[in-house]
Amino acid sequence: MNRNVLDPEQRPGDGLDHALRPTRLAEVIGQDGVVENLKILIEAARQRGEALDHVLFYGPPGLGKTTLAHVLANEMGVNIKVTAGPAIERPGDLAAILTNMRAGDVLFIDEIHRLGRAVEEVLYPAMEDYALDIVIGKGPSARSVRLKLPRFTVVGATTRLALVTAPLRARFGATYRLDYYDLAAMETILLRAAEKLAVTVEAEGIRVIGQRARGTPRVALRLLRRVRDYAQVRADGVITAEVARQALDLLNIDARGLDEMDRRVLRAIIEKYGGGPVGLSTIAASISEEPDTIMDVVEPYLMQLGFLERTSQGRVATPKAYEHLGLEYREPGKQQRLF
Repeated sequence: MNRNVLDPEQRPGDGLDHALRPTRLAEVIGQDGVVENLKILIEAARQRGEALDHVLFYGPPGLGKTTLAHVLANEMGVNIKVTAGPAIERPGDLAAILTNMRAGDVLFIDEIHRLGRAVEEVLYPAMEDYALDIVIGKGPSARSVRLKLPRFTVVGATTRLALVTAPLRARFGATYRLDYYDLAAMETILLRAAEKLAVTVEAEGIRVIGQRARGTPRVALRLLRRVRDYAQVRADGVITAEVARQALDLLNIDARGLDEMDRRVLRAIIEKYGGGPVGLSTIAASISEEPDTIMDVVEPYLMQLGFLERTSQGRVATPKAYEHLGLEYREPGKQQRLF
């Protein structure tokens, strides 16, 4: 058996989640096209002695946008300041952050599509001209003052590229989409994590977890920890293929990585609304979930599997979805509705 056994004296700490993340581009697994482009971007900036151009990452959650932002800062040997769009409520909040930036520093803004319009107006000249326009005083005596800023890098991350305004998108010099990881990359990521978690695993067990991890490293690492717990309590600490299956079945995660919410969405479309088309808000109301949760978390993976289609009239379940759920396929709209 192919096993990966570590020193039993190693004990993972509470902050191990950060240790599981790569810190250099050479450690990044998967996303080969993005990594190759980032290598060129970094090397060119180093040779010119300049700060990196502004970078925007987009794609489903859990694929490594935040990790890549930290990798960029590490590769350039600069500091990184981390914030999120909803956290910057007023222009003054952004001004306070920008005035503390040093030359070459990275400002990472997660959920950048949720920046307020007034905050964006302050960010435009900061990104383009490296200047901060502030108004001093009120009324007729008010005057505008422009403060020069050091050349810094904004790294943005979003799961909803369409909600990033066109003027803001245009100020990013490099835009990269992160896609779901293939099985080989997922297995490599899980194997490396297992080493750092001091877990005894078999190759077949890693494969089972990788197949059910939705092509998403964040999900894979979460499942690995839960399978580790199950193996520790019920299987002498060894993760085999059978142990992994039992643990994931207990978590209601099936062989294609669908969890209870995924199946609820599909069943709502098929059983309540005749297979579609049906609107997102209607689906959300029928299963008591938020529409944004379904759009950002559930739908991307179901569409990746070919289980769901978006049409101009709404969401439609595909024949593959019926087959996976063990239901007989009929043309959309012709099924008997179950209410």
